[in-house]
Amino acid sequence: MNYTKIIAVSGASGAGKSTIVRQLAERFNSPFLLFDDYTSKDTYPDNMKVWLESGTNVDVITTPDFVLALQALMAKTNSDYIFIEEPFGRGRNTMSALVDYVVLLDQPLELCLARVIKRHTKQADVNSLNFIANFLDKYQDHMRDVYIATVNQVRDNSDLIINEVASIKHITDVISQWLKTIQTDKTLK
Repeated sequence: MNYTKIIAVSGASGAGKSTIVRQLAERFNSPFLLFDDYTSKDTYPDNMKVWLESGTNVDVITTPDFVLALQALMAKTNSDYIFIEEPFGRGRNTMSALVDYVVLLDQPLELCLARVIKRHTKQADVNSLNFIANFLDKYQDHMRDVYIATVNQVRDNSDLIINEVASIKHITDVISQWLKTIQTDKTLK
């Protein structure tokens, strides 16, 4: 019987999901999957503004290869945990039955925005500068509200919410300690 727990790390773009997932996987010597590695041009709605105005139903965000990769990993691992970057927590029906715990990185949106910009200026060229300009236009028009709406959905169904601005090490320590507490609680029952 496989007792591997799937820990989803969620949050807005720039919240630190990928970094924290990698750190936790290293700390617990566990496998991990990153959401963005399994996205395609068909993952998101064509018009995010219309999607926002129609209620931000996260079920329309599809990543069938991500689901298959997670199921395959679950079938072959002996690790205590598999850490995944899943921006929408348990919100998507395709993921809800697979996820045991959701950790929400509920970071200030201005910090997330700064990280997204910084990510695209590391090797600044015309393409990255165009991306930033386009992203900021969309952010002002509707993407900020998209992030707020989706994070609010995740918040309502999270097991741990981290809303303090802290170092990667500190956040990894907090999550690690929480996981050890859960493991101890389960053992005692």
